[in-house]
Amino acid sequence: MATSRKVKVGIVSGSGLDDPDILEDRQEKFVDTPYGKPSDALITGKICGVECVLVARHGRKHTINPSEINSRANIWALKQEGCTHILATTACGSLREEIHPGDFIIPDQFLDRTTKRASTFYDGGPNSPKGVCHITMHTPFCPHTRQVFKDAIKQLGYTVHQSGTVITIEGPRFSSRAESNLFRCWGADIINMTTVPEVILAKEAGVCYAAVAMATDYDCWHDEQEAVHLETVLNVLKENGQKAIELLKKAVEIISQKDWTNILKFYEDEVASCVLLP
Repeated sequence: MATSRKVKVGIVSGSGLDDPDILEDRQEKFVDTPYGKPSDALITGKICGVECVLVARHGRKHTINPSEINSRANIWALKQEGCTHILATTACGSLREEIHPGDFIIPDQFLDRTTKRASTFYDGGPNSPKGVCHITMHTPFCPHTRQVFKDAIKQLGYTVHQSGTVITIEGPRFSSRAESNLFRCWGADIINMTTVPEVILAKEAGVCYAAVAMATDYDCWHDEQEAVHLETVLNVLKENGQKAIELLKKAVEIISQKDWTNILKFYEDEVASCVLLP
């Protein structure tokens, strides 16, 4: 009988959760990767007895522009630390009437409107993996880990939208009104500046990745709501930050109760099948 795989959870914390007080036995660890340094020190510790590693996406003082986030270093570092799962938090704007500020969304698809970001580890560099990776994106977010978020939110009693398409723009500016309406026509439900290339790189790394988004505003398409403004975003994040922390804790607890052996092997095999070697 096969022994179940030990899990270790990486957390990529977003705006409003740049340095959450969430880990027990917390320690800092500065690392380097073939792609440079991560956004900040890795914070190691435990949640519910589960080993976890946290990295602040924008740095712990929120000093990194969305276009300048070294997502390759962040994801590589978490994989290098042995993380089997990555839970990501992100702020977002709502492109749908029924998604209200303060609601949580568990995206299952994405649209990419970024232009400046490296989105593969297989870049031909001297320290990169060999070959070219044509990773499949039919199901970009791990459905099993998305279900963990759904179960956790249900237990906590938060308002959640159990699926949605997130469109990632380059930033740091917000959308024009014309862009906001265009993205709605394309079928996007929420908008942010960070999910791409993070979700792609996590898929290449063969880890179970899921994101939970918190709506902070209605972007700028809504005729009866104030257009997105930084102050509004920060106020909503401050009001709901503790909810996100409790959600992450509950998600880690649920992850620890499942056997992920076959799921992890599936993702590792999937990556291997997508790489063309020279």
